Amino acid sequence: MKEFLLSCLLFFTFLLAGEAHNVTYDRRSLIINGERKLVISAAIHYPRSVPEMWPGLVWLAKEGGANAIETYVFWDGHEIAPDKYCFEGRWDLVKFVKIVRDAGLYLILRIGPYVAAEWNFGGVPAWLHYVPGTIFRTENEPFKYHMEKFTTYIVNMMKNEKFFASQGGHIILSQVENEYGTYEEEYGEEGRIYASWAAEMALRQNTGVPWIMCKQWDVPTNVINTCNGFYCDNFHPRHPNMPKLWTENWVGWFKTYGSIVPHRPVEDIAYSVARFIQKGGSLVNYYMYHGGTNFGRTSGGPFITTSYDYDAPVDEFGLPRLPKWGHLKELHKAVKLCENALLKNEQVTLGLGLLQEVDVYGYGSETCAAFIANMDDKDDKIVYFNGKSFHVPAWSVSILPDCTNVVFNTAKVVSQSSHVEMITSDLKPSGISPEKDLKWDVFTEKAGVWAEADGVQQGFVDHIDTTKDTTDYLWYTTRLHVNENEEFLRSGRKPMLLIESKGHAVHSFVNNVYHGSAAGTDIVPPFTLEIPISLKAGNNEIAILSMTVGLQTASAAFYEFAGAGLTSVKIDGFNNGTLDLSTSKWVYKIGVQGECLGLHKTNGLYNVNWESTTVAPKNQPLTWYKAVVDPPPGSDPVALDMVHMGKGLAWLNGELIGRYWTMKASALLKCDHECDYRGEYEPTKCSTGCGDSTQRWYHVPRSWFKPSGNILVVFEETGGDPSQVKFATRRLSGVCIHLPEEYPTIELYSTTKGDDVIHKNKFTVQLECPQILAFLVLNLPALEHL
Repeated sequence: MKEFLLSCLLFFTFLLAGEAHNVTYDRRSLIINGERKLVISAAIHYPRSVPEMWPGLVWLAKEGGANAIETYVFWDGHEIAPDKYCFEGRWDLVKFVKIVRDAGLYLILRIGPYVAAEWNFGGVPAWLHYVPGTIFRTENEPFKYHMEKFTTYIVNMMKNEKFFASQGGHIILSQVENEYGTYEEEYGEEGRIYASWAAEMALRQNTGVPWIMCKQWDVPTNVINTCNGFYCDNFHPRHPNMPKLWTENWVGWFKTYGSIVPHRPVEDIAYSVARFIQKGGSLVNYYMYHGGTNFGRTSGGPFITTSYDYDAPVDEFGLPRLPKWGHLKELHKAVKLCENALLKNEQVTLGLGLLQEVDVYGYGSETCAAFIANMDDKDDKIVYFNGKSFHVPAWSVSILPDCTNVVFNTAKVVSQSSHVEMITSDLKPSGISPEKDLKWDVFTEKAGVWAEADGVQQGFVDHIDTTKDTTDYLWYTTRLHVNENEEFLRSGRKPMLLIESKGHAVHSFVNNVYHGSAAGTDIVPPFTLEIPISLKAGNNEIAILSMTVGLQTASAAFYEFAGAGLTSVKIDGFNNGTLDLSTSKWVYKIGVQGECLGLHKTNGLYNVNWESTTVAPKNQPLTWYKAVVDPPPGSDPVALDMVHMGKGLAWLNGELIGRYWTMKASALLKCDHECDYRGEYEPTKCSTGCGDSTQRWYHVPRSWFKPSGNILVVFEETGGDPSQVKFATRRLSGVCIHLPEEYPTIELYSTTKGDDVIHKNKFTVQLECPQILAFLVLNLPALEHL
């Protein structure tokens, strides 16, 4: 830690001197102040965590071998209305950039300002869609005007702080647009013109550092195109004078509600990085190194979960994921040993077999490094190179910094592993004896139009165009008269309500009684709901709560025109057949009552009469629950356990934790009890969670808690059991160190405390000498908090 602080001080002092850094490049690498650099970058998105976490996250990246941090800039979070900006709290971009600077790391700033990133609307503000004549991401003057204005605003902010390397700062690259080449053809000639304009607009910013465009195949000669994907060893930049850069190595995958949980084996990640560098790559950015949390309503998709953990080397809660973090750290050490040879010598490729090869840099010289790859995804191989034989496991790369000795193989994980548990505890009432029962304040809404209507129309309005994404919720309400002679009133056979919707989900109510729900998926948002309902003779009210679950991000060109909401409502079972209500008079109300009254805000808690109880009602839809609680003891990261709830939103002290939804993945999907890292990865490989809720735990940052008097507010849409809502702390409960088989194995034990119970933890360690055992025994408390 002393060395870390000293390096920060020295780097900060250097920056104060204001010495400009010249960042250029050639076909081999970035060149900073005349020195070639091998860049290992870690993606950390500042609004997906909180400022109190940023120093620790950056430190873990640096300790893990990164020398750069990458982040997007999130337009919608900063320009919340035209010319109305926010740079506070999680949106304090300058503070985050300074933390990276003070850690002595470079920064890659991906301004976009379209970012995709599984973020709501791809990061473009929803208000821009409603500026007359605007079409996103094409040759369109209103969009280009606002895009350039925001880009310039961010660039000037960075310039004012002297953050660009050309000013003596640490920003070495900036990005404009994002993966536009994937959709450019769909926009036709106007797409090509727009892409060229975006590059030229970026260059006009005069940052003094290179600009990049990822997955953009038609970049001009003075903008670098880069690769995104699971593998980029076969990628080649468009122009011969450009270095081979990898802006997104997908270390895992995101989750969608109702899906299984994807995992990418660290052996495969390490293999992909080693192969990329073996084939001339000189910059790799892990997407994500820390995924974090989609707090509030920031998740897009639609259907992206609140968790954006991404199976990253640093987990959603800010803890290193072992052995992934440690194995990559060892990879970075090995690669750094090769840096001089890699960047100063020409590459020589030698075939060693049908699927085996070695790439040598500095062959026959004093600075020689070699990478031996076995691309066979089934069989280990013995290969011969430089007068020696080498055993190379299937789907692996061996790294030889001196062309003679292997210091690292991507398939041999010898780094420390860990077992992490979520330790649940009941919510503790604040300010009274802990033996007392928790008091809940409860408010239940009426379904349908709860105040003056926001509109009346024959037929349906589009959900998104009506709410303009100011809320997830839109009520569609209509009335119908049922004659006394309808057969279903005498027979007891219930008529069927048939709903069709473009997305994303609906809850149905008849005469203020909840009847059922349905939802689309991230692949096919349109869906239907067919459910029996109870109607009475006389007037009946049909109220349907339509919901969005994050707006589109990057599914297609013209994504901003993807709508949501009802397309058909019918009732089957009348004497005369099916009654079509689609063209009836519908009354619209934006939002739900408690949301509009501000019940989630500390200054809006008293806008209704709450009912106080120690036994909160279960399975009650459209219900707000409020409790005053103490934080869980200790300093471990905290989550809400919502597995016994349905769907809704949760806040702590006015901060929106995010959407919760306990939708389960089908038990019929394919999950892998044992994961074979060999062979190309895809998101359906090595998945878990079949039959389980996609997301159970919802991260609540420690910094959001007060010592006491914390106000937890939950809006439950369909009905759950609030008595089962718990806090959970994320805790390391076991450590295992894997070393080669020839070393003896021992078992160590320590204890941790959770739920007022002492837990015994076993540590299995393979050791080379007794001195290591003594060191571990003395340092077990430290191990528990790695």
